[in-house]
Amino acid sequence: MLLQLGCKTSLDPGLLVKVIRIGKNFFSEYYASPDEERPKLKRIFGNMLGLVSHVILPSLSLLLCNANVSFEVWGLMKLLPYQIRYRIYGDWKNECYDSHPELMLARAGVIDKTKYIMRRLTKENVKQTGRQMGKLSHSSPCILFDSILSQIQRYDNLIGPVVDALKYLTDLTYDCLAFCIIEALANPQKERMKHDDTNISNWLQSLASFCGNILKKYSIELSGLLQYVGNQLKAGKSLDLLILKEVVQKMSGIEISEEVTNDQLEALHGGELLKAEAGYFGQIRNTKKSSNRLKDSLLSQNLALPLCILMAQQRTGIVFTESNDMHLKLMGKLADQCHDTLVQFGNFLSIQLGSDEYNKRFPSIEVLTSQYHTPPDAAFFLTKPMYQYQIATKYDELRKQERSKPKMTNGNSSSSSSSSNDKTQRYIAASEAVIGPLSQQVHQMHDSKIWLDISPRFYTTFWTLSLYDLQVPNNAYEREIAKVKQSIVALDNDSHDGRKRREKERFEALIIKLKDEEKKQEEHHNRVKARMKHERQQWFLAKTTKNDTITKFLQLCIFPRAIFSALDAVYCSKMIHMLHQLKTNNFSTLLCLDRIFTDISYTIASLTENESSRYGRFLCCMLGIIKKWHADKSLYEKECGNFPGFVTVLRANAGNGATKADQLDFENFRHVCHKWQYKLTKAIVVCLESQEFCQIRNALVILTKILPFFPAVTSLASALEKRIDKIRTEEKEKRPDLFALAMGYSGLLKGRKNALVPEHVFHNKSQPKSAASGSTTVKTPTSTATDKKTSSSSNHNRSKSKESKSSSGASKRKSEDKREKTPKESSKSGDSKSKDSKDGGGGDSTTSSGSKKSTMHPPKSSSERDSKRRKVDPSTTTSSTADNSSKESSSSRNSHGGSEKRKEEEKRDGSGKRSISKERKRELPSPTQSSTDSKRYRAENGSAVSRHSKEKDGGKTRRSDGKSKKDHHGAAVADVKKERNSSKDRVGRRT
Repeated sequence: MLLQLGCKTSLDPGLLVKVIRIGKNFFSEYYASPDEERPKLKRIFGNMLGLVSHVILPSLSLLLCNANVSFEVWGLMKLLPYQIRYRIYGDWKNECYDSHPELMLARAGVIDKTKYIMRRLTKENVKQTGRQMGKLSHSSPCILFDSILSQIQRYDNLIGPVVDALKYLTDLTYDCLAFCIIEALANPQKERMKHDDTNISNWLQSLASFCGNILKKYSIELSGLLQYVGNQLKAGKSLDLLILKEVVQKMSGIEISEEVTNDQLEALHGGELLKAEAGYFGQIRNTKKSSNRLKDSLLSQNLALPLCILMAQQRTGIVFTESNDMHLKLMGKLADQCHDTLVQFGNFLSIQLGSDEYNKRFPSIEVLTSQYHTPPDAAFFLTKPMYQYQIATKYDELRKQERSKPKMTNGNSSSSSSSSNDKTQRYIAASEAVIGPLSQQVHQMHDSKIWLDISPRFYTTFWTLSLYDLQVPNNAYEREIAKVKQSIVALDNDSHDGRKRREKERFEALIIKLKDEEKKQEEHHNRVKARMKHERQQWFLAKTTKNDTITKFLQLCIFPRAIFSALDAVYCSKMIHMLHQLKTNNFSTLLCLDRIFTDISYTIASLTENESSRYGRFLCCMLGIIKKWHADKSLYEKECGNFPGFVTVLRANAGNGATKADQLDFENFRHVCHKWQYKLTKAIVVCLESQEFCQIRNALVILTKILPFFPAVTSLASALEKRIDKIRTEEKEKRPDLFALAMGYSGLLKGRKNALVPEHVFHNKSQPKSAASGSTTVKTPTSTATDKKTSSSSNHNRSKSKESKSSSGASKRKSEDKREKTPKESSKSGDSKSKDSKDGGGGDSTTSSGSKKSTMHPPKSSSERDSKRRKVDPSTTTSSTADNSSKESSSSRNSHGGSEKRKEEEKRDGSGKRSISKERKRELPSPTQSSTDSKRYRAENGSAVSRHSKEKDGGKTRRSDGKSKKDHHGAAVADVKKERNSSKDRVGRRT
């Protein structure tokens, strides 16, 4: 009869409530009964579910604003598992409203009212609109939320106001909201990718953000949403991991960001209290309730371990299974998203689950790698908290055993040292008890050839330690304590306020806790360092060669962990430094660094965007260590001088008997540092010029990360800047994301130009002559004479070659060439002499006779030099073969010889007359010179007067400010003379 009434039951609310309560009692008895009796009640159970789907919920849709009935319905529905509830909600939303005209009318009214409310929703009227939404949600929650979610998917700025407005809902409507979110996520009609197929759709990103915010603020069951994400991962679809990432970030405050600052990164390898206070952008203490709700949902549905294993497997599944028709850029984004969510989810479980609970729920690393085929890096990441807990438990057991033994009385002076030694020995014994069996399990993870160079003990130690074990962030503790003290000072003025007084007491307690945590970490760090000293002899076996040892060390340890997370990138650099400081046997620090910095182009090409950021952080830390050694010789001698890691003679199974001669000295180390800088530049330039999107993007990301220490040389920075400018011009319209990265790095590089140094400053290299502005050179008489002979012989050979080339011409031109050979040789010798004087850089130089030295005069102004150049007689340029012991007699003889030469030239001309005066001749360019040569020569020498006197009178040289200008001048003079000779040849042919 009730089924016949259907939604008409809403006409009698009392009858409807009685039916709801009868159903509530039946479901309570059904789930409380033993499993043997449930089959007997199966038919009644099905009828009651049909009653709920076709009578109770449709009747609720016709009851306007009746919150009491909504609470009664939730009392019935909460007894059912979420799978059955969501199925009933689906029938209510998609079938019941189409079966009755009254329900169709009610649905249309709810949709119109929802649109009316959403159009007027702002941050200022959240309370009023929230109450209106609450009234509508009592009767038709699924219709209401379907309309709201469609608006949110289009306009993400509505997320905040809608989340605040949904605080007037009932438990039933919150449960319906979770169902509507899952239905919207699973809608097959919506495209999850943008039209370019390289980015996730905006509607999915908005919906993921809304999920995180709404689940953090209100108590909504998470089991269905978490199971949906797990089912998608099991089906090989990783796009919906964005939902899990947003939910974990909002509800726990743990976020994975590659833009984390150095201060935050330093705080993250401290204790749990320091992490919560200074390690994240948000405050973790404000997310305690939501974190517990998320943890309870995971444990109740037993989803913690399955989600971790599925994400670890999906990292490789994205590359080899899911990416058949996927763009390379999108594939990298999905791989980064999957990896980041795994790290975020693992950190959440290690913080929220107790150590004992974590140890019980997670299997050993052997089970993870062999049965679940988890990669080694992810397997060690998931089991690391478990083995740390086992070591701490074993340490406590050994301490209790020693306390039960009778103590021997010793002197007070040695009591403290003996107690610390006992603690260290206990920790080493506890580590041996846990790591020893683990090393046997690890032995099966790789081929037996791997263990010829690296022991399983070192492999296990490397992957089970963390940055918390290797370094104590004292600066981070000091900064946080100083910040808390400033907050206390700010509260001192209002000490009478009770709330602020309690806040002050909390701050004081926080300071005490931070100091205790720092002390505890320092003690732990000392114990770990003692354990590493105890085990270092067994780490590197080096049964083949040291080169193979370093290769396997980088392949199995450094590279996989350096790109795992930002903390692991710093950890890898600290571990290499620790291996060097401990003087580990068969470990070559120099060879390891050389392999890291040499030819990284292949490594860059194989990384995703986030992995390249982590790899750049690792390179930055390594370059920072090298820079300290490069800058200070005393520090280098102290930390590297007698260390086996810097032995240059590499032998297989080399012992500790390396002599001082085998060590790399400081200057050679600086040369090696420059080689590493050059190799990095070369590899990055190869990537920048590859035209491949991923290589260019990764290279720019790495350059941004290593900017504090690379480039350090001016020439290398210029080469990089040239390529960056090319990318800026080429990619501005084609690939704007590369253009943005290039613009950002270009600005950062220009701001760091003051810190760059020339190459001869970076390492001990001889300074080039062009850079030595004040250097002087002294030439001996023999060298000057040799230069003259060389120049004259070369000119003689050139004239002979010209004669042989022109032998097919007239005999008259041959005689002219012979008559011109002597003046040309004299002018050429004058040029070589002037060049010798310029090479001296303005310093002392001896004459050809060697009897008199010229003194360096102060530099003259440009106007004085120009006026002197105009007054120079061009005839004086032919006197280079005369004796230079007396300048006055030399100038007079040169002027006489120059006049005779001009007469001979006038006779050789066809007219025999000079149509242009001497002064006018000096001002005009040569008629045989082309316009292009005239412009180039005028730009190089400054005036047409000096140019013409140079080409006409045989090369009278003048002072030059630099060697480059002199070279250009000589080249231009040679071009002019060549043009004159060709013009004379043409005149000879015409005559």
